[in-house]
Amino acid sequence: MNASLQRSVLRLSMRHLRIVLAIADHGSLVAAAKQLQMTQPAVSKALQETEALLGVEMFSRTNRGAVPTAFGETLAAHGRLIFAQLDHANHVINDLRGGLGGRVVIGTLLAASADLLPKAIAKLRTERPKIAISVVVGTDDRLLPDLRLGKLDLVVGRLDEHGSADGLSQETLLMDAACVVAGPAHPLVGRANLSLADLLDSNWILPGPETSLRRQIEAAFRAANVEPPANAIDSVSQLTNRHLVINEGYVTVWPWLLAHGEVRAGNVAILPFDLDATTGPIGISTRAGEPLYPAVEMCVQALREAAATIQTHPFLMGMQEGNDRLSETQL
Repeated sequence: MNASLQRSVLRLSMRHLRIVLAIADHGSLVAAAKQLQMTQPAVSKALQETEALLGVEMFSRTNRGAVPTAFGETLAAHGRLIFAQLDHANHVINDLRGGLGGRVVIGTLLAASADLLPKAIAKLRTERPKIAISVVVGTDDRLLPDLRLGKLDLVVGRLDEHGSADGLSQETLLMDAACVVAGPAHPLVGRANLSLADLLDSNWILPGPETSLRRQIEAAFRAANVEPPANAIDSVSQLTNRHLVINEGYVTVWPWLLAHGEVRAGNVAILPFDLDATTGPIGISTRAGEPLYPAVEMCVQALREAAATIQTHPFLMGMQEGNDRLSETQL
């Protein structure tokens, strides 16, 4: 950045950023003025000041309203991150002032929500009883953008291997593989010599097509020369999916970290398939290049320690034992 432009950027006020964000979000100066409780001429003047300071056009005026230019989109994206982090800093400062021990906002994907994250939270609260914790459940197409915007401190779950981690730092905690799950009374439970083709007439629930797990499930079917289930219900609502599997005869694919606890409780059965293509890392995503708040650092450490206590899929345990034996032979 040249010195002149840097000085111009530093002259931008929070007011300028708020107005650019409001116009970008609402698509018109009139709507932005209403949301900000300002007059339209005042909004127009502030926008002109912003454009004059930076020497670029922020919005194109079209019959569809005010459409952000590349410059406008860039400034709005950075503005959202600034305001999200200021809001988070406000919460953290208030928590510390009130003796609450800080705050951490965690996004969680399905694979981590049943065992890994609960264990980590319990450990964290034991060590820091007054810490404020918020958990947001979702899929990576929603959680990772919120992480980049500063709305989340970290995301824990299956790490996406398809390039969605740009700008993020990722740490693998353990490996997981998914398994096919049915209710204990399903007619295929206990049947010998099952193939994936035997399941095509079943009612299926699968994670949404935007998830990395769904892509891996479809790859596992195609590796077995079977087309993925047609007309499957797309759902990541665990309560809904659990009821349909246990009570309505549906079949689904769950991460082992979720499925093995339900098996121990007698709620579901795992059908005998090794979905090798679903093998993947479970871990933590944070924003790259940013230091972690002390509360977030403690949460990350609690996740590492919890991961060390978790039993992994027997298929993966067999792989690890084989690798260990190979290493011993080579020694």
